[in-house]
Amino acid sequence: MKKKLTTIPFKGTQAQEAQLDELIAKNKDIPGALMPVLQGAQEIYGYLPQEIIRHIALGMDKSVSEVYGVASFYSQFTLTPKGEFAVSICLGTACYVKGSGKLMEEFEKELGIKAGETTADGKFSLTDTRCIGACGLAPVLTVNSDVYGRLTPAEVKGIVDKYR
Repeated sequence: MKKKLTTIPFKGTQAQEAQLDELIAKNKDIPGALMPVLQGAQEIYGYLPQEIIRHIALGMDKSVSEVYGVASFYSQFTLTPKGEFAVSICLGTACYVKGSGKLMEEFEKELGIKAGETTADGKFSLTDTRCIGACGLAPVLTVNSDVYGRLTPAEVKGIVDKYR
């Protein structure tokens, strides 16, 4: 799945920018340091918005396309912010066989987003995951640290409403 840049407005602070500038300064002249800088930036901001990708490119004397290429290639990086409520649906074998694919479809419909996206209000993000180790409760999903098991698509609206 191709990663998309977010349309949610970026809200960074001066303190975060100072942290990022310090990180870039420490790593600027180290060959191969783009990965650790991107990892650090994601720790600072929680994701890699286009403004931060441009800032890193400028600070590291790299092209924006090079920095974006690395950030969009590796699955550890996210270009969209996580929602206040992170919904993660297990699509591992046991969960999928028990209907987690249908749960994903229902969440996408209810939230109006696809897996890997965040609602425009920043309230919900939706991701797929592989085995979370609760196969006996299949199909399983989490909302932040809350675990839900043995679900049907009919229960999705009630779960979403609980967090709205």
